[in-house]
Amino acid sequence: MSNPLKRLLQRPVIWLSTRFSSSPDRQQVFSSLSALHEAILAGRRQKGLVLPFAMEQSRFIIFSDQHKGGKDGADDFMAAESSYLAALRHYGEQQFTFINLGDCEELWECTPKKVLAANQVSLMAEARFLQEKKYFRIFGNHDLEWRYAVPRQQFLKPLFGRKLKVYEGLILQTSYREQTYHIFLTHGHQGDLRSDGNAFSKWFVAAIWTPVQRYFNVRMDTLSDSYDLADRHNSLMYEWSKNYQKTFLISGHTHKPVFASLDHIDRLTKQLEKAQSQGNSAEVHILQQALAARRAEYAGKQFVKTMARPSYFNTGCCCFSDGDITGIEIANGFIRLVKWKNDTRTVLEESPLYYLFDQTG
Repeated sequence: MSNPLKRLLQRPVIWLSTRFSSSPDRQQVFSSLSALHEAILAGRRQKGLVLPFAMEQSRFIIFSDQHKGGKDGADDFMAAESSYLAALRHYGEQQFTFINLGDCEELWECTPKKVLAANQVSLMAEARFLQEKKYFRIFGNHDLEWRYAVPRQQFLKPLFGRKLKVYEGLILQTSYREQTYHIFLTHGHQGDLRSDGNAFSKWFVAAIWTPVQRYFNVRMDTLSDSYDLADRHNSLMYEWSKNYQKTFLISGHTHKPVFASLDHIDRLTKQLEKAQSQGNSAEVHILQQALAARRAEYAGKQFVKTMARPSYFNTGCCCFSDGDITGIEIANGFIRLVKWKNDTRTVLEESPLYYLFDQTG
């Protein structure tokens, strides 16, 4: 296509991108999450698996939203890659199972061939978990192409081998006080009609619309760019989760970490208010610094939420501009929100699983 024709068509393509960009709809979010949850529990293995785990012994690390790109100016993952590799080395040595919760690659902006060629080191670090039978991969809206067998066979299988499966969700299942508890994991784009509609719309986005976006260099990621949308989407995910007894939801997608139904900025704000009321100047200073460090990440936030039921968690992302990554650990009876900066791991939040189970049982 000639450059004049490309320039002529770029404006309507951008208009369409804006018109159909992410905007969570409550009814669609609820119906999509419920349908996937029920399908996995019913044993539809092409949708996802039920994985039994022992609460006190099992170890999982859940990362999402790496958005591995082409190592160019638009690649959001480059700054965080060293932190990501350090984290994977640690979790591999500690025998964790790695759940990769979607948007692992940025296939809206780059071709699969370009992304995989530019990220061999990180991909091989992931593949080592699969070799140990400790790797599960979920697709998201930015890597929706991995939902289909042909691109998986062409691009992922040469790196990961024949054992790789890509699911829409997983359910971790455990027992506590003779009751069964579920931790439901999915990327979180459910309810976005542009990439979570019927079978035809999913195929159209993966096979037709994504290549059009690449060609015209059009980025459609309003959800993670807009705090208002991300906050609303996290709130909808929480509302869905509180309707299910003995069930927790972990997602990604919004790039905003959430622990026990409060995002990290909510919790820091509440801790700051408590420290100020107690006159603890040292703690106030520490919390003010922590809030300032996250100011850009939470730009646009309008209010602090108070959510009573600790049933929803969000991994955050592995592509923060300062090189940080965040994820959710489930290990030895605890669940934690962790941050990695290069080779330094920081626990931001943690709770015993039994405490959460007692709150939601």
